[in-house]
Amino acid sequence: MATAAATTTYPVRDAQRDLMRDLPHDRLFATRALSLALAAPLSDADASAQSTPDASPAKWHLAHTTWFFETFVLSTVPGYRVFDDRFGFLFNSYYDAVGARHARAERGVLTRPTLRAVLDWRDHVDAALDTVWGRLDRPARDLIDLGIAHEQQHQELLLTDILHLFSRNPLLPAVYDAAPSPGVPPDRGDTFHHGGVHPVGRNGDGFAFDCEGPPHDILLQPYRLANACVTNGDWAEFIADGGYRRSSLWLSDGWAWVQREGIAAPLYWDHTGGQFTPCGVAPRNLDAPVTHISHYEADAFATWAGARLPTEFEWEAAAQGDDPIGGNQLDGPGWITPRGGSGLFGDVWCWTASAFLPYPRFRPASGAVGEYNGKFMSGQMVLRGASCATPRGHSRLSLRNFFQPHHRWQFSGLRLAKDV
Repeated sequence: MATAAATTTYPVRDAQRDLMRDLPHDRLFATRALSLALAAPLSDADASAQSTPDASPAKWHLAHTTWFFETFVLSTVPGYRVFDDRFGFLFNSYYDAVGARHARAERGVLTRPTLRAVLDWRDHVDAALDTVWGRLDRPARDLIDLGIAHEQQHQELLLTDILHLFSRNPLLPAVYDAAPSPGVPPDRGDTFHHGGVHPVGRNGDGFAFDCEGPPHDILLQPYRLANACVTNGDWAEFIADGGYRRSSLWLSDGWAWVQREGIAAPLYWDHTGGQFTPCGVAPRNLDAPVTHISHYEADAFATWAGARLPTEFEWEAAAQGDDPIGGNQLDGPGWITPRGGSGLFGDVWCWTASAFLPYPRFRPASGAVGEYNGKFMSGQMVLRGASCATPRGHSRLSLRNFFQPHHRWQFSGLRLAKDV
């Protein structure tokens, strides 16, 4: 087993406490330590394998987030010594402005550098960041904020990618050893929301990705939004009623996907009432929010239920006043699975009916970091909220997650809306 958490100078003290603090130094190193804690149970083999081209090895996530800080922050500091000149090619993700890169679908062949070497690189970069902290200018500090948010995104991806990898192993091994949390019976009601003009998008102080703005007004018609996410029990009824066999419920692309891939249930469901989780196979909790479904599945269920998916702006208007760091979100290694509860944040990312498109007057950030979001505004659908695998402190009202409509290895679910 890799003793990842023990190799860093910045051990996990209280991840939730430090991530909630306003001090950038503490937030940075608490974030870096949390990545190591999540990867600590993994062997070198666990951390090197890639189960699908859409996923990345855990080792790659640990390396890429380190590459980000070395490339965009430390490379501007006079006298900084790059750990290994070859790593830039191996662990660049999609930044064309930075240079050539190793193919995404081939990340699983990178058995070298070893996990141990990647952890040594992390120590090298963390020590350098700590040493030069007092000399970083304002642009560098802004890149630190972006790097923290970037690493938090990769923490969730690390969890979902290793979950997918372990699900392909006939032994169905557990990533973490933790007892399941009881589910919370859902509130079956819904809430009326007035139409009218609503402000949306990031407007105020604090970090935000460029795609969260500029702020603008949106006109909404009156609507109702369910107080709880659709549950596993609800989904079982959908299946029993032939939901995956009725073409009339599906978007054309979705029905073709169902037929082509033989889809008949959410990802990780088995035929005995169980569900594969980061803690191994567990009994399926019928009260818990359904998860690991595609946008196609979410839309078909909404049609079956006589409802629809909310737009991302309806979701944002409804979430005004909710606590973005509340609900079931990630605080560290442990029982990572939806359990239900109140509020619009936590448990599962909720698919919306909105395509991931630029807001009015959107302009990508200047330089290479401008490739972070804008280049993906095609063929993606927006999800809102946060999941049980989203590091607490990462989410906010304006945050836009996005994936292609067939993707479902993330902790994705849905909440129903209805017209008034």
